Amino acid sequence: MKALRIYAGPAARQHIEQHGLRPQDVRTIPGAAGGPKGLILGPLDRFIFGRWLTQSSQPVDLVGASIGAWRLATACLSDPEAAFGRFEHDYVRQQFEVPPGQKRLSPHQLSERFAESLDTFYGGRIGEVLGHSRYRLHVVTSRGRHILGREGRARTPVGYLGAFASNSLHRKSLGAWLERCVFSTPGAALPFGTTDFRTRQHALSEANFNRVLQASCSIPFLLAAVHDIPGAPRGAYWDGGITDYHLHLDYQPVDEGIVLYPHFQQAVVPGWLDKGLRWRHKSTRFLDRMVVLAPNPDWVKTLPHGKLPDRKDFIRFANDAQARISAWGQATREATRLSDEFEAWLGDDGRSRDILPL
Repeated sequence: MKALRIYAGPAARQHIEQHGLRPQDVRTIPGAAGGPKGLILGPLDRFIFGRWLTQSSQPVDLVGASIGAWRLATACLSDPEAAFGRFEHDYVRQQFEVPPGQKRLSPHQLSERFAESLDTFYGGRIGEVLGHSRYRLHVVTSRGRHILGREGRARTPVGYLGAFASNSLHRKSLGAWLERCVFSTPGAALPFGTTDFRTRQHALSEANFNRVLQASCSIPFLLAAVHDIPGAPRGAYWDGGITDYHLHLDYQPVDEGIVLYPHFQQAVVPGWLDKGLRWRHKSTRFLDRMVVLAPNPDWVKTLPHGKLPDRKDFIRFANDAQARISAWGQATREATRLSDEFEAWLGDDGRSRDILPL
């Protein structure tokens, strides 16, 4: 049984049939929100950024939300293979000790600890990310509007209830409550159209980088919003996955290039509030030039507890952090099959026969 499945939109499939998939074809790489599920992509990240894309020289846009933004910012560090190794090590082994007298950490306590981890991980190295010679990073956040413009004990749940109801009727109506706010490498244009959803773009800088990355990972009610990011309008900024869970964007790669998407599933779900709206999980023309690399669902069943790592594991193993660390470590080790199979597929003359429709 193969661990990797490869899906492609119609234009991407035609390109592969004619030219194969070469590192110089890649113009955009998205990174989805999804918390610990993204750990399964570590070996693919190390191969793609550490060994494969190094064989080409074209600029590449990296578009990420939440853990996807953290992964892709890591790709911009020098020696990305080592950087991804450290990212995986630190993420798998994170533990949250609860002070005496508390049942759980508050959102502000979790946010403080997360901010400390970002300071440690990127300390003194933000310039490497922003000044990368090839990679243009785009970090997606969700900026609250009106009642969600500031975080509050009453206004936040009321605002998200309104956002949920509006989104259920029409995705664009979510824009009345939240807007897509993208922070990019200075001077980099967005590699996707923005007529689908209310969008702003601002520049990443040394002054705002960590706060932007923290905002993109700030799940409502679990972590605190990040307020008033330097270089952007005042307001509350939350997880980029709320507006763009799996970055189902109107990709417009230059020179008919390829959007290469290491993902933890086939479906590219538009927003976090669309998870239960199955009719929004289908492919659209936005993904015509996309190639998705995803784990085979049957292979996933062979991993510890028959699933990918996820946030619920913090509850499942609340009293046994070492058991969670062991399960996540085993899953990430098993995931080397994904990168091994992708590398073998790249060298297979009959590779197009293994492609599934996206």
